[in-house]
Amino acid sequence: MLQYLVILLDDTSVAYCHADNPLKEHNLTPLETLKKGILFGMKQNLMIQYVFPNYELPTAYAEVIESIDNVKIYPIGCKPVTSIEDGNDIDVEVANDVPEKVEAKNLVLRLTFSEMLKQKNEIAKLFVLGARVNLCIIDVEQFAEEQIETYKQVLNEWNTTLLNLYKQGKSPQFNLLTDRIMLEKMHNCEAGVNNITLAPNGKFYLCPAFYYDEQMKVFNQLNHHNPSSDNSVGDLEKGLDIPNPQLLHLDHAPLCRNCDAYQCRRCIWLNRRLTWDLNTPSRQQCVMAHIERNASRALLNDIRKVSKFMPEIDIKEINYLDPFEVRKEF
Repeated sequence: MLQYLVILLDDTSVAYCHADNPLKEHNLTPLETLKKGILFGMKQNLMIQYVFPNYELPTAYAEVIESIDNVKIYPIGCKPVTSIEDGNDIDVEVANDVPEKVEAKNLVLRLTFSEMLKQKNEIAKLFVLGARVNLCIIDVEQFAEEQIETYKQVLNEWNTTLLNLYKQGKSPQFNLLTDRIMLEKMHNCEAGVNNITLAPNGKFYLCPAFYYDEQMKVFNQLNHHNPSSDNSVGDLEKGLDIPNPQLLHLDHAPLCRNCDAYQCRRCIWLNRRLTWDLNTPSRQQCVMAHIERNASRALLNDIRKVSKFMPEIDIKEINYLDPFEVRKEF
């Protein structure tokens, strides 16, 4: 059931997940399109999430944007469309390099795997700032078998930092390691299931990445009989039209529905890109998610050595990193 409407305010709105935004020319969402999008969200009882570009919007947009409760996603350092006196009013900041300070309640940090390794110590310093840190590795498709031990090692180093903070009575939030401890079921991206994206052209997309691909004329791999780059799933005039929407749901994902790497993003854009199936993750996603899951288990066990912490959560020991490799005996 839809809960969120993501509104891209410009073609150059900041990328905040796995896919980069390759669009460089400003194309501001028309004010009337924005108003219609807000009305659609109100009728569907959706929370609005605005995604801002890296420039100050015209003042005429401020009143429209604030006409409904919302979440704002900004490029870090961007001047917002409305004056914000209290930094805590900034919901999400997005950075492509480790910042020295964070003004928002949530930081999305987008790095390649190699950049993550080079800046691992700087990333650890973010844990004490009070903001929730969401690290998004943007070259998952390049993850290789020889990087498995390296990934385990860096997560273990971060575990040491997080454990020391817990001992001090603090509660840092870092998506790769603390999310799994708090979750009792899958908490994935859910693009097309609990959130949908409205682009500046007035059309709906499963997530911003599908809009970027369409604008860049990237071939829609799912439309085998009639190759097309059209990725839209409806528009503001006709409403949503998601083909076979059940195929986006967890209960139609044989590989995922019995998995307990609950923090996995299960990115449907990466799924389509790497497996040609929206609901089936690639080996890279599965392996990385299970390395994180196991590191979360280790962190939880270490915290429990010094306090009675989350006794209701049980992360079982497993002997695999890719659930596709698990074989049942018949």
